[in-house]
Amino acid sequence: MIGKVLLIVHQGRSDPGRVGQLLMDRGFCLDVRCPNIGHALPESLDEYSACAMFGGPMSANDCHLPGIRKELDYFPTILDSEKPFLGICLGAQMLARVIGGKVCEHPEGLVEIGYTKVRPTDHGRGYFDGPMTVYQWHREGFELPSCATVLAEGEVFTQQAFRYGKCAYGVQFHPEVTLDMKRRWTTHGAHRLTAPGAQPADIHIGEHEIHDPPLERWTGRFLDRWLRAAEASAADTDNPVADVA
Repeated sequence: MIGKVLLIVHQGRSDPGRVGQLLMDRGFCLDVRCPNIGHALPESLDEYSACAMFGGPMSANDCHLPGIRKELDYFPTILDSEKPFLGICLGAQMLARVIGGKVCEHPEGLVEIGYTKVRPTDHGRGYFDGPMTVYQWHREGFELPSCATVLAEGEVFTQQAFRYGKCAYGVQFHPEVTLDMKRRWTTHGAHRLTAPGAQPADIHIGEHEIHDPPLERWTGRFLDRWLRAAEASAADTDNPVADVA
């Protein structure tokens, strides 16, 4: 199913990072669109193999922003296509919102910026070998409705990864972030490192070599499974959604 993947980003300087590189390594062409700077979104996903939506400083509740409104309104096109969808951080929060979930800040004002551990749920054991340290950068999380299957949980923001339907996924953490991206984020976003729960920049950079290799391996395995979901969906269009985790 080698083809083209639609990547939706939220700033002109946004970088799809490792996820973009791994998709290209697998032979996919990338079509990067940023509605927040005026890019149009395709009328359909017929010409695409998959779609991914990345993070950003906005909120899924920022309906007054034209770009965010455009993306929220685009979700029926994404979900009706039954093409694989991956939402990362803000992208996951937007997916959670459009399926009836709640996106909000932590009740104690905590953030997750730096490394945290997530653990698989019973439904997520096919996706995660066990507890895993991931990279985070967010101040809001999501509460999912019963139509979503939670795949991983954490301590501060409980719901960390989920599946909706046959091939739509959301992850609160950032599997795409490379060392260069961490350096940029901790420099340009240094003011965010003072928030309660945020780790200092030296931890972001100094612990990269410890935590990133297993996350990179997980990301490759996950993307392969995510992309195979399209084939399963096409072969089973007449059957109800089943839990295949």
